[in-house]
Amino acid sequence: MSDAAQPTAAEVRAAAEAVKTALDRHLAAVERRTGEDDPGVYEAFNELAAAAEVYDELLYDRFDEVTPFEIPGTEDLPPYAGPEEPNAVSVLLRRDYAVAEPQRLLAQAQRIEAADDEGGAEVAGTVHGALGILFGEFEPDEIASRHKEFGLEEGDSTLWVLAADEPADPGEWLEAPFDQADPERVICRFDVSAVFDDDDLDDEADEADEADDGDDTDLEADLDELEEDEDLEPLDADR
Repeated sequence: MSDAAQPTAAEVRAAAEAVKTALDRHLAAVERRTGEDDPGVYEAFNELAAAAEVYDELLYDRFDEVTPFEIPGTEDLPPYAGPEEPNAVSVLLRRDYAVAEPQRLLAQAQRIEAADDEGGAEVAGTVHGALGILFGEFEPDEIASRHKEFGLEEGDSTLWVLAADEPADPGEWLEAPFDQADPERVICRFDVSAVFDDDDLDDEADEADEADDGDDTDLEADLDELEEDEDLEPLDADR
């Protein structure tokens, strides 16, 4: 995209504000919903998805950056069946990583272990021990932002926000923290996966193939027209 066609920073900022406004409207619609198929919630959901898509596109065009969110279409979610006025929410987060560089991971864990200097058993010499040290030392969001530094490679991730009738009692779900992940209570969900990038690449490849096919068709038509032209004179060998 040329510089002349790029959105301005002010346009990106305005798009971000539109996302914030749409998010507030969506939450308000959920809080005052009148039934499972409340049209107000449906409309607010679509407005939020559209605003997020516009912001994502402008952010990429202006700054070559993307958001970490993929808002699924309504066909990807079952009808909401949670409380009309949730008194609590549960946030379920999963991030997958591949151990791409074990030696880098071990080195980072050994540095942490050496800095603690508690004189305990050395556990940083194994991958599973190093992972325990790493995730015990840093918050998940910090690991996500520094994963390459720790020798990790990002995989898929998802975040679900589920409505609850009441806050859980202390220790109630700790033995099985994900058993209550009811898709029908999902208020919103954000997915990140390389599969979305693959889909974009497939679409671009299909468009390129169609363009190539069109060029071949035009060339064949030109050749046919040339062969059928009876007014062409033969070349004079003496010229």
